[in-house]
Amino acid sequence: MCTNGEVARIGRKLDKMVHKNNTDGALELLKELKNITMSLETLQSTRVGMSVNAVRKLSSDEEVQDLAKVLIKSWKKLIDGSKGKSEKKNDASPVRTTSTSKDSCSSEKSSKKYSVLSTSFPAIPLTTDTVRIKSRELLVAALQTADDYKSFGVDCSLLAAQIEEQIFEDFKSVDMKYKARLRSRISNLKDQKNPDLRRNVLCGNISTQRIASMTSEEMASAELKKIRETLTKESIREHQLSKVGGSETDMFVCKKCQGKDCTYTQVQTRSADEPMTTFVVCNNCGNRWKFF
Repeated sequence: MCTNGEVARIGRKLDKMVHKNNTDGALELLKELKNITMSLETLQSTRVGMSVNAVRKLSSDEEVQDLAKVLIKSWKKLIDGSKGKSEKKNDASPVRTTSTSKDSCSSEKSSKKYSVLSTSFPAIPLTTDTVRIKSRELLVAALQTADDYKSFGVDCSLLAAQIEEQIFEDFKSVDMKYKARLRSRISNLKDQKNPDLRRNVLCGNISTQRIASMTSEEMASAELKKIRETLTKESIREHQLSKVGGSETDMFVCKKCQGKDCTYTQVQTRSADEPMTTFVVCNNCGNRWKFF
């Protein structure tokens, strides 16, 4: 038998080959996997099957392709066998069902705040673009800011590739908008004051599609959201005070809504021998402008 760590190590090497579009050395890694007695738990936690399948599709070496097919076929039998056992358990006696129910209840009570969702992830999206590959590496580093990813048992390379793929799909290029979107994801995921965002992404509470499109306000920590809310309230209050302190008039026409219900104030913004500046606010739509 082999530990999950050894299988995960091989899986990571295969993923890197796919990212670099170069499968040299894949045959030796596949042979290592062939000599391992794979368990269903290891297969599911490492997702090595996806890595092997990606290498099979990319490689032009027939020996690599054939060995990959053999491995995938044998692992599929392992999964099918597990499904068969599960179906037999469903036909068990009521006494055994009750016992299982009790075990389930006790497991739920001991569950932590963050639990990894049982989601079936697609294979790592392939790319040969150097900018995209570098972006994925930076996302991996951000996801691994703390040791949270180890407790969740998540493949950060796969997760980062899926997030980057979603962002790329929005812009269809690696332009400035693409880079700005990536920078905001990376900085927020690395934020030591906002660990909940990173943990929710790692455990699947926030999907890759969601994190790829969230605004800065949505990604912000609870503390920062509270500060922003306070600033917004103060801004509204100042706006209301400025309206109260002004004088209402119908001498001005709003260029935005064409309304005449306005409030104006006059302030000496230039030298004393210059006329005062008139600030006007439309009471209908809130449009602001000034006259000198």
